[in-house]
Amino acid sequence: MVEKFIMAGDTPMHVADTECGDRCVVLLHGYLESMIVWDEFVDLLKKDVRVVTLDLPGHGISTIAGEVHTMEFLAECVGNTMAALGIERYSVVGHSMGGYVALAMLDNYRDHLDNIILLHSTTSADNQEKCDRRRREIELIKAGKKNTLARLVPHAGFAPENVKRLKDYVEDIGELILITEDEGVIAILGGMIERKSRGDMLRDSGIPHMFIFGRHDYYIPEDVAQEMIDADPSAKVVWAEHSGHMAFYEEPELVADAILEMVAKG
Repeated sequence: MVEKFIMAGDTPMHVADTECGDRCVVLLHGYLESMIVWDEFVDLLKKDVRVVTLDLPGHGISTIAGEVHTMEFLAECVGNTMAALGIERYSVVGHSMGGYVALAMLDNYRDHLDNIILLHSTTSADNQEKCDRRRREIELIKAGKKNTLARLVPHAGFAPENVKRLKDYVEDIGELILITEDEGVIAILGGMIERKSRGDMLRDSGIPHMFIFGRHDYYIPEDVAQEMIDADPSAKVVWAEHSGHMAFYEEPELVADAILEMVAKG
């Protein structure tokens, strides 16, 4: 991977690019992550496709651009990044929050999208309970208690059977949370609170798309996943039977094979 900073419109972006391959996949990380979560996973894809990863604004070492980072703004940053790299068409894989960004790309970038793959993500906006929880997280950050998130969030992301086996990754996620700037976390939370439902838009877009769910996902329980599946019969669905919310760590070969199969058909 070649790492670089580029200007995505007016926004500086930290990007990594394998720079080889006829087809391209851009991997969008989730909330409280950065592009380094994909480092090992990229090795499973790069022989077959060009892979681009990036730090979404508010995460990693990309810039913080304001008090609220809407999903539309983040989608614009991704679209401008791909344009700056000279990549005309690509598949987007969005993990959790990254899936919200992928969906927001339907607004202005659908002509560039070969596929959309939602990895542990949802098409619906936050309900009131979820919005309230995000507002409590904002208050937690403002009170200087980000370490509470670093202690609780990583374990909840993995299936119970994997926490001990993948303890190094669990600890890495905790470290990522601690080094993510408070202002960036708050901006992202504000943007997720504001995001729109885009399930109908995705279903009617004509863009091939896939949902990858974890059978033991604390954040997207099976009944919620099944509602998404029922509402979108055109979506290809893959279940990671031994995963929580982090199947690209928990069952990486399964996820990579599903992505490559989807991209090959696209």
